[in-house]
Formats: sequence, C-alpha cells, structure tokens
Amino acid sequence: MTDETATLDGGDVLFTGTEFFVGLSKRTNQRGAEILADTFKDYAVSTVPVAHGLHLKGFCGMAGPGLIAIGSSESAQRALKTMQQMSDHKYDKLTLPDDAAANCIYMNVSGKGHVLLHSTAEEFPESAKVFEKLKDYVLIPVSNKECAKVDGSLTCLSVLFNKQAKV
Repeated sequence: MTDETATLDGGDVLFTGTEFFVGLSKRTNQRGAEILADTFKDYAVSTVPVAHGLHLKGFCGMAGPGLIAIGSSESAQRALKTMQQMSDHKYDKLTLPDDAAANCIYMNVSGKGHVLLHSTAEEFPESAKVFEKLKDYVLIPVSNKECAKVDGSLTCLSVLFNKQAKV
C-alpha cells in the first residue's frame, strides 16, 4: 500500500468466499480496509470493530463454505452480529466455547473433500468436542501452544494457494 497512513493486518481480513470482513483493530484502520475494497472490486468489503483481542481472526474463522466459526465471548458475538447485519449472505455459525479456537483453516482438498485444521483437544477440550460434531469433514488437530505464546495462531502460520489438480 502506498498510503503511509493505511494499516492492514492479515489477521483482520476474513474472506468468506463471497465477501471480505475487515476487523478495525490496533493493527488495521479504515484506510487499510478502503484500499482492500479498491483492490478487490468484485467483492463486498465490510468493516467490523474489534474491541477486544489482537485482531478479527482471534475469535472467528471460516470453518467451511458458508460456515463461520465464532467464539462465545460477548465481543465475538457482537462482531458476528455486525457481520450478519452488514452482509447480504446468510452464514451458518459454529459457536465455540473458546475464542482462540475459532481461528481454524478450512480447505476443500481434491480427493479428500472438506478438511479442517483446528486447535487440539489438549489446548481447548470443549471446543474440540464442537469440531468433532462436524460431519463429512476430515478433522486435523494442530497444536498451536508455542506460537500462541507470541500471539500467533493457525492462520498466522499459513499460506494457502489454489493449485489446479492434474487429471
């Protein structure tokens, strides 16, 4: 971004597949969200105030097509309500007891289908039980204990790309 006043942290950007939600936090401002909207003109971009926590994906993530994983704290639920009000799309929600557990990674993998990387039962036992209720998913628990010590999360440690399968 060439505007030096703009800030945009990847942890504040949630892409649902149809639109972007951008958390306005200590690391992301309105100008950063505007530049994202200018860059991706084919998608709606809505801003969500992040009152508590480091950034938006500290309490939410995409757990599947049209499925938002969301923490159960008051601030997480308030953010979800804002997202629902701002959007023309209807999303299902997967409410987790632990905000940090909502930071998960969904992938649609050729030959495997729905794959979800999520925090382990050792880290968040009650949230792991919620993930285990998802049907037709390959669930892969991934420990984030060490990275969490420096505010890292699963999505912070990931670079996803779309590679076409060779048939």
